[in-house]
Amino acid sequence: MRYYTPHHFVFYPLLLVAISVSVYKYNQHPDQQDIWLALIALFIFTGWTSFMMRQHYALGNQNRILRLELRFRYFILTGKRLEPLEMKLGMGQIVALRFASDEELPALIDRAINENLSSRQIKKSILNWLPDENRL
Repeated sequence: MRYYTPHHFVFYPLLLVAISVSVYKYNQHPDQQDIWLALIALFIFTGWTSFMMRQHYALGNQNRILRLELRFRYFILTGKRLEPLEMKLGMGQIVALRFASDEELPALIDRAINENLSSRQIKKSILNWLPDENRL
C-alpha cells in the first residue's frame, strides 16, 4: 500500500479526532445530542466519501495509463496504432492483455477481437506471463 502523507497522516487522523470529540460531546451533552449525532454522521460520511473518491480516481487514472501503455507496446511491436482495434475491446480485455508477453501480444489482440475472448480466456491463453506489480 502506498501512503499519501496529507491524506493518510493529516486528513484521516484529524477526521478521527473530530469523530472522537463528537462522540464524547454527544455523551456529555444529552440536551444537544441531535446536533452531535448529525456531526458524527457528517464526519463519517466525509471520511467514507473521501476514501471512495480516492479509490475511484486512482483506479480511473490507472486504467487510462494501462490503455496508453498497451497502445505504446502495440505500436512498438507492429508499427501500427491500436486505437482502431481498441474500440472493439472492452476494458476487461485490455486489462487482461497487459499480462501478455511482447511475442504474444499482437496475435492475442487479434484473437481477442475475432473470437470475442473474455478476460479470463485471454489470461488462460497467455503462455509467457508478464506480472504487473505496480497496480494499485
